[in-house]
Formats: sequence, structure tokens, C-alpha cells
Amino acid sequence: MDSACPDSRRHAGDGGAAVTVRVLSGTQAHAAVPGLTDVLLDCVAGGASVSFMAPLDRATAEGFWRSVVAGVERGERILLVAEDREGVLGTVQLVVGQPPNQPHRADLSKMLVHRRGRRRGIGAALMQAAEEAARAAGKTLLVLDTASPDAERLYTRAGWVKVGVIPNFALWPEGGFCDTAFFYKALG
Repeated sequence: MDSACPDSRRHAGDGGAAVTVRVLSGTQAHAAVPGLTDVLLDCVAGGASVSFMAPLDRATAEGFWRSVVAGVERGERILLVAEDREGVLGTVQLVVGQPPNQPHRADLSKMLVHRRGRRRGIGAALMQAAEEAARAAGKTLLVLDTASPDAERLYTRAGWVKVGVIPNFALWPEGGFCDTAFFYKALG
């Protein structure tokens, strides 16, 4: 499914390297699976609590992205990527397929930025593009959860409201419990 969100935006990273953030169609998402897999593998190897345990193998990561692509094709998800000359730097999803009593809501999911793209504004650019895509899809409320203090700072700067923390909600990739913070943002 192609989204009504603008196709792309340029964001200048460190050194002036151009980064493009765009919404992917199902066909484009299929083609992006190798790059998306690399980002997921890097994030898990770097200790991110994003639903997977270490060591994460490539086949499992690719299988995850194929299921995401199927959701894009069914219109249940909107998949965004940030790319530079070297390929995919980051990604985020909007889960727009919600129950009948929540048609106004979407979940922001799997905000991932490869370590080579961190501290370059990639996360902020992905968040802004995701919010625009959510508005274009008619969503007025977004929710997310995170175990990352860095991500918490990003979300707070972007106007998200922290509603609480659940202790021991998930596991770190190497084991051990981690707390998870929950946020929401009303879109105007």
C-alpha cells in the first residue's frame, strides 16, 4: 500500500551527507528487507531491547521484516526508512490497523537507527515523517513504548507525553530485565 504521506524529505546529517526519509510501498519494502535486516541486527548487537534476544541470526531478522512487509501490503502498517548513500540508516513503523473502537489511533513501533547513523538527527527526522504519515492516514493519537533513555529524550523533545514506566517489562538482548516507558502524542 502506498501512503498519502509525502514521498521523501532531505535531512542534512553530519558532514552535510544527505539523508532521505520516505514511506515505502509494499514493493519498495520487499526490496529494502536486506537493509532493514542489517539495521535490526546492528541494533540488537548494540544492546537495544526491541523484542529480540542476542545473538539474533539473519534468517530470523529477515523473517521479521517479511512479516512487516506483509502488514504493509495489507494496509495494516506504514513503514518508513531513512537512507543515505550507503543504504538504510534507520526505520520506524506505524501500526495503523487497530481494533474497531480505536480507528483514530496508531502505534509507533520499532524505531531503529543503525549505530553508523546515530547522533545525526535521523531519529528526529523519522519521528517527524511518521507523525506526518499518521496524520495523512487520519490518525489523531499515537502511542509507543521504549526501554531506551536516549529514545525517551528524543520523544520528550518531540512533544510526546510520558505516562509511566512498567518495571521488568521486557528483557535486554543479552538477558536481564529492563523497564519500559510508555508515551503518547495527540496529533493536532
